[in-house]
Amino acid sequence: MATVTEWIEGARPRTLPNAVAPVLAGVGAAIQLGAFSWWRSLLALLVALSLIVGVNFANDYSDGIRGTDENRVGPLRLVGSGAAPPKSVLAAALGCLGVAGVLGLLLVIASGRWWLLAMGAACVLGAWFYTGGRKPYGYVGFGELAVFVFFGLAAVLGTVYVQAGTISLPALGAAVAVGCFSTGVLTANNLRDIPTDRQVGKNTLAVRLGDAGTRRLYLALMAVPYVITILLAPAHPAVLTALISAILVIRPVRVVTSGGTGPRLIPVLRDTGLVMLAWSVLTAITLALS
Repeated sequence: MATVTEWIEGARPRTLPNAVAPVLAGVGAAIQLGAFSWWRSLLALLVALSLIVGVNFANDYSDGIRGTDENRVGPLRLVGSGAAPPKSVLAAALGCLGVAGVLGLLLVIASGRWWLLAMGAACVLGAWFYTGGRKPYGYVGFGELAVFVFFGLAAVLGTVYVQAGTISLPALGAAVAVGCFSTGVLTANNLRDIPTDRQVGKNTLAVRLGDAGTRRLYLALMAVPYVITILLAPAHPAVLTALISAILVIRPVRVVTSGGTGPRLIPVLRDTGLVMLAWSVLTAITLALS
């Protein structure tokens, strides 16, 4: 039976910035529109956190029963390592996704934006079928696109829309930027796993692009948010403050460009998440103050 520490590790806390950052960026954009609601923001945050923990456990379960986690380089996987029975991890995944669904429904009811039910359903289904089902889309190279859409566009713009009933150009820019950062986290993860994923037939985008192509993709994803920051500056000069976060991107970029492999890439996931969080906080603050 897995310990509490192992369950926490299985929830993959390094990925939590992928849930927190988009909501923070969305809150800043909502304040800039004069439509901030603390309780709707809190609900959006809880939905995002429940969703990402749910997808992490679902990924652990699905990969584990397929046997694709048996020779991992990365952190502990509950099913693959035998630390927890598959049924327990499945229950945890479904429980978290269920919580995300219920909280999302409350947010939709409170906002009166009923069409958002479709987006919420897409997010839950996307979380499950990433590695679940007969033909998981994560196994054919669409995982990065899903992360960009769900933890970038949907999370940021959804946070803004349930409060303001509209979106803005800064909100759209923030959504694309956070989507790129979030996709960068997955890209670093899949770069590390190219050798083992190729062996088990898991054709992620990294496997398809190859080592060199995946490293170039990571660098492009890290550059886009800062290009967006500069493009937003003429209308909102204070957002240039977010460029300070570029200091934090130096370390993971060095590891990627120096050809780091295996365990050397594990900290890149954490560092990329921290860059995303820092950029989102600075951008949210400057948009709110503007």
